[in-house]
Amino acid sequence: MHPLILAITGASGAVYAVRLLDVLLASGRDVHLLISPSGKAVLKQELSVEVDLDHFDPSPLFSAKRHPLLLPPLPLGESRGEGLPPASKISSQPGRLLYHRHDDFLAPPASGSFLTGGMVVCPCSGSTLSGIAHAASMNLIQRAADVHLKEHRRLILVPRETPLSVIQLDNLRRAAEAGAVILPAMPGWYHGVTSIRDLVDFVVARILDQLGVPHTLMKRWGS
Repeated sequence: MHPLILAITGASGAVYAVRLLDVLLASGRDVHLLISPSGKAVLKQELSVEVDLDHFDPSPLFSAKRHPLLLPPLPLGESRGEGLPPASKISSQPGRLLYHRHDDFLAPPASGSFLTGGMVVCPCSGSTLSGIAHAASMNLIQRAADVHLKEHRRLILVPRETPLSVIQLDNLRRAAEAGAVILPAMPGWYHGVTSIRDLVDFVVARILDQLGVPHTLMKRWGS
């Protein structure tokens, strides 16, 4: 399977990115990780996760799964999904995590010849959205997104902003018309919500569906 790209930028909602990364690696998918300086700041502000963009150590991201926002919800028997089983039950071999600096234009994701199974910008800030919608390629995140659009590969943008200005709405429209999937971080409430992680998992589950990654994070409608 081709690797996936996850970009974390400076919008609120870092918890979605950390949970998504955990699930993708547990499913056996290799992930190329990009973090903007603003994304680093939000990780620290919202999850107390300190990452060094120059000398990257993934351990703080992995330890974040013990944050109260990501603790497993209380079970409700048949009324909800069974949640994510241990990594050993998802894949016999966890995926690899590969990190690239946000300003490294020589990194593999900067080239269309680097094959991927898709890219997710989660959360996607307004400035990153603008850069993608206008093909600015001001950093590796924007360039990698531009590559996915021009190569007609899956690009999923997860904005978390409210209210939205006309400019932001127009940028969302431009990105969608160019081929991006606009997947706002809008959790549903119909799947037996008992904790914040249920809401987090709802959004992560919808991202996984778009990537074609099997999961049991939520109880589906009608099941």
